[in-house]
Amino acid sequence: MAQTSPSCATLTVSAEPRFARLVRMTAANIATLSSMSYDRVEDIRMAAEEAFIFACSVEPETSVEFAFDVDDDQVTIDVNLGNVNLDELDLPEATYADLILTAVCDTYTKSSEPTTLHLNLKADLNHA
Repeated sequence: MAQTSPSCATLTVSAEPRFARLVRMTAANIATLSSMSYDRVEDIRMAAEEAFIFACSVEPETSVEFAFDVDDDQVTIDVNLGNVNLDELDLPEATYADLILTAVCDTYTKSSEPTTLHLNLKADLNHA
């Protein structure tokens, strides 16, 4: 049976590198709820990890909230960074994460108040 309405999950973790695996595994498990191939699930894992690295570099010693929405067609991840002014940042880790997120995500945007990374990855398999 096809899933038509989105399902939501939220993960809040400390902005510490030791929680990167938890973020990756949660994202991968959520991706399996959509119509995604193994390679696409790996893309979601990479995107979530890079978003986490971005968050750790701009807001160390805080918590990071990941809000996941999933349906058959896509996974959307919103990463809340609080009230960071992204225009004032000059961090190599964040710049590198930006490059990866732009390459891996179908849509990658940033918004402010609160500062949020928006990631969207579309499913690549047909669903019945």
